[in-house]
Amino acid sequence: MNETPRKPVHLAVYDTFADWETGHTTAHLTQRGHGIRTVGPVAGAPVTTMGGVRVQPDLALADLRPEDSALLILTGASLWDTGDALAPFAAKARQFLDAGVPVAAICGATAGLAREGLLNDRAHTSGASFYLAPQPGYTGAEHYVEADAVTDGDLITAGPTEPVAFAREVFARLGVYKPDVLDAWYRLFHDSDASAYPILMAAAEAGDA
Repeated sequence: MNETPRKPVHLAVYDTFADWETGHTTAHLTQRGHGIRTVGPVAGAPVTTMGGVRVQPDLALADLRPEDSALLILTGASLWDTGDALAPFAAKARQFLDAGVPVAAICGATAGLAREGLLNDRAHTSGASFYLAPQPGYTGAEHYVEADAVTDGDLITAGPTEPVAFAREVFARLGVYKPDVLDAWYRLFHDSDASAYPILMAAAEAGDA
């Protein structure tokens, strides 16, 4: 019997996006058999990351449908703090959440979701509570959590210094690793705990990750 193909994970890309914030997430998703497709403002029109890397998006934001995706990832970017150029990406996140498809936002993308009103009724985090407080449309201060990363249903949020915790929450939401293997993964990549490495290797050799 043929397995149903996995839907791809969609990574939003736009000028000034913080390319280091999702490296763990996309690399290990790919290793675990999840396809990654990039989504930009315009299909085929290159964007330049904060690190100076040019990326050519696979498809345009307007063509992205929640039903075709496993998860939407929104990274930080200077543009989140300098105007409304990225507001359409926050609006797309609303479409995903309304459709029951998860969204993962890190760093400045949390401000975009705050302005879209998506954090008002969900537990969430960011770089700091005072970063979100002045965002227009944000009334969710009581739901702010001081944590590396937070998952509330279909929404994952994290601050800019927590790319590994962000990846952990994505992996947990998508069932990428079994809980004990995920714990070992996090201890290795976040805490440099060498004792976690044999657990990952044993799981990989057994095909039981």
